[in-house]
Amino acid sequence: MAGFTQADLDALKRAYASGVRSVTYADGKSVTYASTEEMWRTIRRIEDDLARASSTGKRPVAGFATTRRD
Repeated sequence: MAGFTQADLDALKRAYASGVRSVTYADGKSVTYASTEEMWRTIRRIEDDLARASSTGKRPVAGFATTRRD
């Protein structure tokens, strides 16, 4: 599954928390995971994908105020 959404992550986390290994995602696709470990790995992968997608690739910029006394 590619192009994960926050809704996909939320659905998977709800299923994981309730001990259910079958998930129906926002696009209507259903997946039954072999184990809770597989679900946890998928949660981590989706979190990583979403974090990468939301990053702009730009480094944060810090500015410093300066004052002068004449």
